Amino acid sequence: MNEKEIAEIRRRFRPDKSNITHIRGCYVNDKREIVTGIDQSLAVMPQEESEKLLTILRRALSGTVGKNLVDIPFTTQQVVDSEEHRLLMALRDSALKDEEAVQAFFQRVIQSLTLEGGYLILLAADKYDVPYRSKDGERQDDASSEVYSYILCAVCPIKETKPALGYYVNENAFRSCRTDWIVGAPELGFLFPAFDDRSANIYGALYYSRDIAESHGEFVDAVFRREAPMPAAEQKETFQSILGETLAGECSYGVVRAVHDRLYEMVEEHKANKAEAPLVVSKQTVRRVLESCGVAEPQAAEFEEKFDAGFGADADVSPQNLVDVKRIEVRTPDVTIHVSPGRSDLVETRVIDGARYILIRANDGVEVNGVNISKF
Repeated sequence: MNEKEIAEIRRRFRPDKSNITHIRGCYVNDKREIVTGIDQSLAVMPQEESEKLLTILRRALSGTVGKNLVDIPFTTQQVVDSEEHRLLMALRDSALKDEEAVQAFFQRVIQSLTLEGGYLILLAADKYDVPYRSKDGERQDDASSEVYSYILCAVCPIKETKPALGYYVNENAFRSCRTDWIVGAPELGFLFPAFDDRSANIYGALYYSRDIAESHGEFVDAVFRREAPMPAAEQKETFQSILGETLAGECSYGVVRAVHDRLYEMVEEHKANKAEAPLVVSKQTVRRVLESCGVAEPQAAEFEEKFDAGFGADADVSPQNLVDVKRIEVRTPDVTIHVSPGRSDLVETRVIDGARYILIRANDGVEVNGVNISKF
């Protein structure tokens, strides 16, 4: 799914847009026991509470595509005949009214997922009368292309509030507020089926993880029977390791800077072109950058081999997961320098009298501890 498709579904989770009639769920304590079940009608709930529930669910469709939101593809065999796919289809087709399927899903999550403390599993079913869009992108609300039926799951930690001093208006007094338990933002979740090309795709799901360093592989395996995607943070560490090991003694600031700048430029070009498809790069793309910096053929070939070993054969990866497109970081044991994207030319390395230096070109606006420096 691309950003536009995700945003279109995310907009559904508002009182005036949604066809969600009720929410299913269960509260699980730290002993993996169901404390209570939830089957609440949004129609009879106070508006403030229903809006908060929809907001929590909507957050399971937030974050960055490729980092927090990743596609989970099913094999043809899974769609034709597999227990995990049948369960998801039963949840969707029954709009969460198949009690046996709902309870089976809860148990599958509880038996697999490990979270610190208790958590809340929320499920919502919706039917979206997808408006037709002409080739020029014009939306026609009176013309529908299909009805997209789907479920959204959000798993939220239950957090204990901290003791505090509060002011009670009715009593006109300050006194201690008792600790309580509140529902936190979703830690993980998913949308099924995927909304690809603005249409239902039962061969895929959209998976959400709040922490880009954690993919919750046990949950992915239990619900989808698929290998969990490599977390975005791990992708970055893997890429950095491959680059450093490949270049070894030939690893220079100029080469690393060139790779960063090229990937940054690709991200900016993709944004400027407003391309709908998510941006990905292949090992060949990075290899061409390395070769343009003078990296020798044997090292470039070694990079491709290590890339396959680290990410999988012929894998395509989001460039936003490989480098920090918001800044360049130059670090020594005692000094850390952050450089704005697109301005890596302000930094250079040089050897002076046998000692290695990092030089930063500085004209105006130099400050030390908030004090403007005019003399060097």
